[in-house]
Order: sequence, then structure tokens, then C-alpha cells
Amino acid sequence: MKFVFFGTPRFASIVIGRLIEKGFPPVAVVTNPDRPIGRKKIVTPPPVKKTCLKINPHIPILQPEKLDENFLIKIREINADFFLIAAYGKILPKELLEIPRLGTIGVHPSLLPYLRGATPIQSAILSGLSKTGISLFLVDEKMDHGPIISQEKLDIHSHDNAESLSDRLAILGADMVASLIPEIKNMNLTEQDESEATFTGKISTDDAYIEPEELKKAEEGNKEFAEMIDRKIRAYSPEPGAWTIRDNKRVKLLNAELKNDGSLKLKSIQVEGKKPIII
Repeated sequence: MKFVFFGTPRFASIVIGRLIEKGFPPVAVVTNPDRPIGRKKIVTPPPVKKTCLKINPHIPILQPEKLDENFLIKIREINADFFLIAAYGKILPKELLEIPRLGTIGVHPSLLPYLRGATPIQSAILSGLSKTGISLFLVDEKMDHGPIISQEKLDIHSHDNAESLSDRLAILGADMVASLIPEIKNMNLTEQDESEATFTGKISTDDAYIEPEELKKAEEGNKEFAEMIDRKIRAYSPEPGAWTIRDNKRVKLLNAELKNDGSLKLKSIQVEGKKPIII
């Protein structure tokens, strides 16, 4: 069963890395181009490319800037049975989705139709949910809209941040795909209930801002503010990072805990321009 994998960030790199290690390598990988990263603007390959080169450097890697006609010609020549997409970062046009004979399968880190869109993991933590999960679905031209193939739930731990929860979801997603591939011709599809759909948007640095007065109340024992800020710190970790202003300086809130008395205890912070400190 030949498939092409589309994905870019850490979540996608864990999915494809685990699939390769389980004996399900793709015939090709499509990921975003190398980009300048950090203050020094060092051109860096995306996580998916790094993982594939490390585990199996013989897998062809395509990095189109645009999914144009030249790309479509290349991808048709591969003659894949299906496409697999996990956090690729671009919307796949309908003509691309229709190329493989078995369609395009999406790996989405929520229990669709809940939390469609770009930030389902962060949104699950921010909402205080106790569970989330992975949905495998047949991708169509609408966002996270196609019929469900399978779903599995996953507990959200009280200490989970966006990265730790994302990593566990990626492992679950890879295992679900590995179980699906041998039975892919017998997929049972269930349409999503549009009346229950919820949506998530992109996150900005401003979203991660915490008012100093709210933080003070949380540290003094206001349970409502303490829980809200704890969720923010975890949801926005590691990026963009929850932050506040103290002594006219920007302070990144790296880690915190909820104490038994309902107050919030900051455990580590980073003042702008300085190294992280444990407090």
C-alpha cells in the first residue's frame, strides 16, 4: 500500500517517524521548505524532514513553496494509493485530494467535529477539558470536515502542556494509522454532525498575555484566576509562551502549579533578555 505523507511540525514528525519504525514507510514525503529560524535566521529544515533523513534518508522529500501544476504533475507520477496528512500547514486543493484512488486521510488531534482548525491541542487545555483524542478522517476541500474513519480518546493530564499533550496524541495517531493501513480498503465512514462543530483559530502572542492584576490575584489564592492562568501557561508552552509585565519588563511564565489552597505558584520564569530561572 503506497502512500505519500504530508506534514511539517513536531507533531507530524512523531507521526511519520513512528510509522516508519513500525514498518510503514511512505513512498514520498511532502513538507514545507527550509526556513530561517531564530534570531540568527539560520536556514533550518522542518521537523518532518529532519526525522525522515535521520530514520530513512532514502525516502524522497518534496518541499514545494506552492502546490501548483508542476507539483501536481510530480505527485501524480508517484501513483500513490492514498495520501496521509498531519499538520502540513497548507490547505490541499480539491484536485490534489482526488489524485490517490483511496483518497486522503487526515490525522487530527481532536474528537471531530469538536475543535476543528489550527489549534485543537491548545484549545483543549484552555477549555479545561479532561479528555481529547485523535480523529482519522477522509479529507475533503473543507477544513476538518470529511467523514470519520476512526476515533480514540486520550486523557489530558493536569500537568500536560501543549507539547507533552501533542506528543502523546501524535503517538496515538501513528498507532491508529498503523492499524488502519492493513484494513484501509474496508474503511467504514461516519459523517460528522455539523450541528456540533466547534472551531479553533490561530494563536497570537497577544492571546498569551496575562494581566498583572489577574496574576497577583491568582498568587494570592483566587481559585478562578489561578486555574485560568495555569491553563494558559500550559496551553501556550512552549510557544508563544504565556507572559506578563513586571517592573516594566516582559516576563515569560514558563511553569507553574496549583497549590492545595487554590493559589497559583510560579515555578520558573524568564525575564526578557535573561536566562530562565527557577523561583
